Amino acid sequence: MLKNIDPLLSADLLHFLASMGHGDDLALVDANHPAETVAGGKRLIRLPGLSMERVARAILSVLPIDDFEPNPLRRMEMVGNPAEIPQVQRAVQAEIDRVVPGQPVLAGIERFAFYEAAKAGFGVIQVGDPRPYGCFLFRKGVIAGEPG
Repeated sequence: MLKNIDPLLSADLLHFLASMGHGDDLALVDANHPAETVAGGKRLIRLPGLSMERVARAILSVLPIDDFEPNPLRRMEMVGNPAEIPQVQRAVQAEIDRVVPGQPVLAGIERFAFYEAAKAGFGVIQVGDPRPYGCFLFRKGVIAGEPG
């Protein structure tokens, strides 16, 4: 056990997040997503039995979000109704608002464009949440400061 680290953040998940570089995208996807195909041999971590917002909260507690990009946090748009925000996306937005104050609303990205962006990303974390459109891209930022 570690102090002040969300217990959901396993050693494998922490290694995954720490290995990302500035500007790398993390695909955080639901149980229905073709994660294995999209990961294409890249890193894939599965977190069964958890809700999307719970996993997002844990990840956002340690992952700096890119502040050089206008849309570092993105969501998959609903097919046929891109402006609608499903409940799972509202729940993740609430976690973003709570954990990363000042971040803009999740930007929408068309379904197939999301798949391509996820394929180009660093890796995939698949959550066992079955709610459709629980698919997100988080872009890692930097932590600036002085050494030592």
